[in-house]
Amino acid sequence: MINLLIAAGATFFGMFILIPVLLGIVRLFGLYTIVEERQCKVYMLFGKVVAVIDEPGLHFLIFKLGIKAPLVNFLGRCHVLDLRLDQEYLRSTAVNSEEGAPMGIGIWYEMVVSDPVSYLFKNADPRGSLAANVGNSTVRCLSNMKLADMLQDRHPMSLTVRKEVSPLSKEWGYNLGSVYIRKVHFRDAGMIKQIEEKVVNRLRQVTSAIKQDGTNQVNIIASTAEQQAAIEFAKAAAMRPQIVGNALKKISQDPEISTALFQALETQNIIEGGAVITVVPKNSGLLNQLLAVQGAKASAAK
Repeated sequence: MINLLIAAGATFFGMFILIPVLLGIVRLFGLYTIVEERQCKVYMLFGKVVAVIDEPGLHFLIFKLGIKAPLVNFLGRCHVLDLRLDQEYLRSTAVNSEEGAPMGIGIWYEMVVSDPVSYLFKNADPRGSLAANVGNSTVRCLSNMKLADMLQDRHPMSLTVRKEVSPLSKEWGYNLGSVYIRKVHFRDAGMIKQIEEKVVNRLRQVTSAIKQDGTNQVNIIASTAEQQAAIEFAKAAAMRPQIVGNALKKISQDPEISTALFQALETQNIIEGGAVITVVPKNSGLLNQLLAVQGAKASAAK
């Protein structure tokens, strides 16, 4: 049991303490280095570049630098560069259209370090210089464009800016990737308000025109229906005498039926007329005259 604990303690000490310390000492003397994926290490000694390592993996500096390897970490310097693809977005770069409208353009672009030595020594701030170059190229290439083209043709605008920037960026060790115009907007608040008002007024005009067109269509449908109904009623009114005449003709062929019909119609007319009927006995000549005079006075009073 004691031997097992001693072996475990020795293994722990050797794996987690002794080996890392030894590897650190070896790296301190510059015997080897590890380069990660998409990484570059530039070694300098006495103001000169002595080695550029951009291949990922384990590298023995003693084979690349010779006797200079132990001196680099003490008398020289190692620059570690990131070679991964990077992105940048410039917001609201000010340009003017051909019509004089103040516009803002948001441009997005990609870049990657292509020449580590030029990136380190040809420009003190290559990232800032590239951003300024992209902004200046945007203003120089896209100013005085027609407003309609500026709002619609973003792909040709992106290609124009990329062609303008690419040759200059390579001199600084940067390789420019994709360039894309993501946003084109108005910068003047008064102009934006005027455009909003025009759009609102236009929407109101279109809405009222749609409503008026709908009303006109309804009126046309209603008038057409009324016209057709009037035609049908006129046809029915014209056919009514013929129908009634044919019915009376058939009724008049039988005298008993026609007599009973006309008596019923006459009685119905008398009832609907509201006339006052007075029944008097036979052979009452004077009474008839008195009743007639009384009826005449009543009519005159009304």
